[in-house]
Amino acid sequence: MSRPRIVIVGAGFAGYRTARTLSRLTRHQADLTLLNPTDYFLYLPLLPQVAAGILEPRRVTVSLSGSLPHVRLVLGEADGVDLDEHTVHYTGPEGGEGTLSFDRLVLAAGSVNKLLPVPGVAEHAHGFRGLPEALYLRDHVTRQVELAAASDDREECAARCTFVVVGAGYTGTEVAAHGAMYTDAQVRKHPMRTGMRPRWMLLDVAPRVLPEMDERLSRTADRVLRQRGVDVRMGTSVKEATHDGVVLTDGTSVDTRTLVWCVGVRPDPLVESLGLPVERGRLLVDPHLQVPGRPELFACGDVAAVPDLTQPGQFTPMTAQHAWRHGKVCAQNVAASLGIGERRPYHHRDLGFVVDLGGAKAAANPLGLPMSGPAAGAVTRGYHLAAMPGNRVRVAADWLLDAVLPRQAVQLGLVRSWSVPLESSSPEVARVAGRPARDAEQTATTGTTGTSGTTGTTGKEPRAEPAKNQPGGEPAKNQPGGEVARNQPGGEPAKNQPHPPRAAGKPRRAGDGGGTGPARGSGKARKTSRASGGGRAAAPSGPTRAARPPADPGPEPPANQPPPGPDIAPGPVKRTDGRHAEGDS
Repeated sequence: MSRPRIVIVGAGFAGYRTARTLSRLTRHQADLTLLNPTDYFLYLPLLPQVAAGILEPRRVTVSLSGSLPHVRLVLGEADGVDLDEHTVHYTGPEGGEGTLSFDRLVLAAGSVNKLLPVPGVAEHAHGFRGLPEALYLRDHVTRQVELAAASDDREECAARCTFVVVGAGYTGTEVAAHGAMYTDAQVRKHPMRTGMRPRWMLLDVAPRVLPEMDERLSRTADRVLRQRGVDVRMGTSVKEATHDGVVLTDGTSVDTRTLVWCVGVRPDPLVESLGLPVERGRLLVDPHLQVPGRPELFACGDVAAVPDLTQPGQFTPMTAQHAWRHGKVCAQNVAASLGIGERRPYHHRDLGFVVDLGGAKAAANPLGLPMSGPAAGAVTRGYHLAAMPGNRVRVAADWLLDAVLPRQAVQLGLVRSWSVPLESSSPEVARVAGRPARDAEQTATTGTTGTSGTTGTTGKEPRAEPAKNQPGGEPAKNQPGGEVARNQPGGEPAKNQPHPPRAAGKPRRAGDGGGTGPARGSGKARKTSRASGGGRAAAPSGPTRAARPPADPGPEPPANQPPPGPDIAPGPVKRTDGRHAEGDS
C-alpha cells in the first residue's frame, strides 16, 4: 500500500513549522513534499537588522534541506491548484513547470505587500517583505548618504538624506528606528554640510505608533524614535509619490529619494484562485485549520482566517507568532486525518510582543509585563534567539561584534531597484534581467478564458519601458527584454539566446507582459487568475499570478548592450489583461 502524499505550499513560519512537526509525527509513514521559491526559511523579525548592517543576510536564513532532512524540497512557486484532481501546478526557478499530486494539501503561502491606490507609489516605493528588499534598502541608503556628502547642491543633499517610511506598525517602526541609527553612524565617516544631518520620517494614518499593540509599547517606541530625531507624523500619509519626493495628505511636499512602504500585508493571491469562501482575502477554515467541505485541504498562517476562540466572532491576526503556532496545530490535525494522533482546535494564549528599536533600546510586554530600556532589549534579543530554529550562535556573535566594532557601510550592488518591485507576488525572490528561453515548440498564438474574463495573446510579448525618472541613475539603453547586461548578478546569458531570458523563480504573470496561457491537466482548466475583473484602477492593489503563454523570440537584441546604472528600473509592472486591480484598504 502506497504511503499518503502530503504537499505543503510555502516555507514561512506556518509552513516550516508544519513540515518540521509532520516529519516528527509521521515518522516515514507519509511522503512529505515542501514547495517553496527559496531553499531557506526566513526569520522575518530580524530583517530590519539586516537592512541596518547589524546582521549578515545568511544569519536570518535557515536551510530547509539541512533542517528538514526527511522532507522533500521542491524549488518553485505554486501558480495553480486543482482540488478535483488533487494536483498543484508550479513553476521552477529556471522556468520549468511541474505538477505535484497530493492526498493532503497544506496552504501556507504567506503574504505580500499591501498596495493602496496612491499615485506613484508602485513606481517609486519599495516594500520590506523579503531578503532582497532588505539588501536593496541597505545599499540604497548607503549610496544616498555618500552621494549627499559629495554633493555641492544643498537642496540635493537634503533630499538624498531624507528617508520616508510609510506605516508605523511593527515593521515600519523597526525600520525607522534602526535606519536612523545606521545613517547617524554613517555621517560620522561622511560629514555633511554644516547644520545638515539625515532625516527620517515615519508616517501613518493611525493615531499612534504601533496602533495594534499595547499603548505602553506605543508610548515607549514613540519616545525612542523622537529622541533619535525621527519625524513621527501620525494621522498623515502619502497622497502622491514622484521621482523627486512625496506629497503628504496634509499638503506638505517632502523632497526625498527614498520611500519605504510598510503599510501592511495582504494574503498571497494564490488563495483567490481556489473559488472557496474567503474573509478579506484569507481562506476561511474551521478551528482545526481545515477548509469546510474539503477534508483534504488545510490552511494556516497569513492565508488562513482562523477563528479566534478567545474572542468569538474574531479571527487571529496576521502575525508571525500566530503563524508559528498555526503550523504546529495544523501538522497535528493533518496527521490525525491519517489516523495518527487526535485532532485539536487552535487555541492560543497571548504571550506579549517585543519590538527591537536598535542598540540597547526596545519595547516589550512579556506575559503582559510592560518593559522598556536595556531590560526590554535583553528580553527582546533573548526571545529572538529562543524563537529562531537555527543560527543562534552566529546571530549572537554578530550582535557581540556590532557592540564593540563599527559597522561596515559599503554598497555591494547585488540587488537593483527594478529587481524588487513593490507589486510582486514573490517578495522573497529578486527579479533578474530577462527570462530564459522557452521550448522551440511553444511559439504558437494562444488564448484562454480565466476566472476574470478572456485574454488573448499574439505570441509576441510586450516589453516594459525603462522608468525614465527612477531614483538612482539613468536607465540602461534598450533594457529590458534583450541580452542580459554585463556585470549583472547571475552571470552572462548564453550566446545566441533565441528568446529574452525569463526571471528565475518567477512564473510569468499578467504584469510581466504576458497573458494567461492554455489550461493544463485532464480536460479541466487550471485556476490561475488571482484578481477580479473590471477596469483599470488608479494603482494596483496587489500582485497577480497567471499561467504563462507561449513566447515568441521577438527581434534580436543589440549585441553591445551597456550595463545598467546603479539603481535602474524597467518601471512598474503593468497589467496587460485589462483587469481591474482593487485597492485593499
